[in-house]
Amino acid sequence: MVRHIVWWTLKPEAEGRTAAENAKLIKQRLEALMGQIPSLKSLEVSYDFLPTCTMPVNVILMTTHDDAEGLKAYAEHPAHVAVGKELIKLVTESRQAIDYTF
Repeated sequence: MVRHIVWWTLKPEAEGRTAAENAKLIKQRLEALMGQIPSLKSLEVSYDFLPTCTMPVNVILMTTHDDAEGLKAYAEHPAHVAVGKELIKLVTESRQAIDYTF
């Protein structure tokens, strides 16, 4: 199994929305991917962080895939690519990612 974790720090304001509004929209758009991408086994998104966080972050995503090929298929899937191009890249200040097997 492969776990894919990404977290974004958003611009304070972008595309006419606040970072909080964009975080909610990103969550909605990413959660809508479940059922559209066969290699996507699970998906969690949050923009609600505890004060113990040590990283600047507005949105976090965690997905699970059977293997590296499944992660690649997810990354290249047109529905996933569209969310990135049409929303996430436009409102993001920084992005971090970790992929690992378990």
